[in-house]
Amino acid sequence: MSSCSRVAVVTGANRGIGLAIARELCRQFSGDVVLTARDVARGQAAVQQLQAEGLSPRFHQLDIDDLQSIRTLRDFLRKEYGGLNVLVNNAAVAFKRRVVNISSLQCLRAFENCSEDLQEKFRSETLTEGDLVDLMKKFVEDTKNEVHEREGWPNSPYGVSKLGVTVLSRILARRLDEKRKADRILVNACCPGPVQTDMDGKYSVRTVEEGADTPVYLALLPPDATEPQGQLVHDKVVQNW
Repeated sequence: MSSCSRVAVVTGANRGIGLAIARELCRQFSGDVVLTARDVARGQAAVQQLQAEGLSPRFHQLDIDDLQSIRTLRDFLRKEYGGLNVLVNNAAVAFKRRVVNISSLQCLRAFENCSEDLQEKFRSETLTEGDLVDLMKKFVEDTKNEVHEREGWPNSPYGVSKLGVTVLSRILARRLDEKRKADRILVNACCPGPVQTDMDGKYSVRTVEEGADTPVYLALLPPDATEPQGQLVHDKVVQNW
């Protein structure tokens, strides 16, 4: 078992916003930072890059589409640390104290362009993970059949995917408040803003270091913090929707 009892995991951290988040956690988090990536060579190259900067991350392979890979990481964290303190989910869930899911403000535009019926479903306080999965599957099928707009969906697959991430964060936070409130586990989604990644391009306004600011802020909320919880946060401010 590691001599350090606290651990933060950043998924999809071999480049871009994930790498910037891992870098800032290495500087600010009181514990080990485990960088994960699907491709081992790229992940290890990112670790070497941070080590050259005087930081000390650890690496573990993780493919979020591979159940065995997920279980291997889980077993590693249990053996080395007895669990997990912080999860920054940049690749696409595990619980201990802080879970940060990378979303986008585009989810708000997608929500606004949904039909009233879909908006009511996404806002429902009784929506379950299973219900959300069914909604996402329906969007995929409606899009394949070219009837998504008729069915009340916006014409934005990216926006709808991030809407799913944001709503999932709300569902998980609500469930934790109902069953494990004393554990003070906080789950939030956040928008890092338009950053210079492969997706947003070189003309985006923010560097990846600036984009990492809000995710790191949420990951390092004080131990006695009770909010934000189940929110979408941008520039450290909760977004109302």
